[in-house]
Amino acid sequence: MKKILVIEDNLEVRENICEILELDGYNVIDAENGKRGIQIAKDNSPDLILCDVMMPELDGFGVLKILSKNDLTKNIPFIFLTAKAENTDFRKGMGLGADDYITKPFDDTQLLEAIEMRLKKSEDHLSHSAKNDRGIQQFFSEVKAQKDFEKLIEDKEIRTFND
Repeated sequence: MKKILVIEDNLEVRENICEILELDGYNVIDAENGKRGIQIAKDNSPDLILCDVMMPELDGFGVLKILSKNDLTKNIPFIFLTAKAENTDFRKGMGLGADDYITKPFDDTQLLEAIEMRLKKSEDHLSHSAKNDRGIQQFFSEVKAQKDFEKLIEDKEIRTFND
């Protein structure tokens, strides 16, 4: 079951989003502000983060900026939820590395489709990375074997036999 962190300061909106996600089979954790959301993300390694932009204490842009600098959280797909539909806000969010930007109000289907698409992209990326890692490890193993063989035959007398 995929784990989603919802960071939203409005209790009613947060509860509504959590209910939608739980009904769709997701394991949901939530935070009431950006500072708490960062701590929860570090402690729980969610598969995806939904985050409001405008929040007290620490806004969504600050949350993304901090999480993107942390090795544990920098690769978690991140979707902004916001009532701010201005192009400059959208560009700022995407420039910080957000994976998507959903404008409130949104319908359940729009939210769930965005989540499913981001989770699939993340899984595809991880699968591709794992294949690359295996290929690199195999290459290094072959190089080591070649070097071991060269060391074994180094300074050895070569004998030839005539028939």
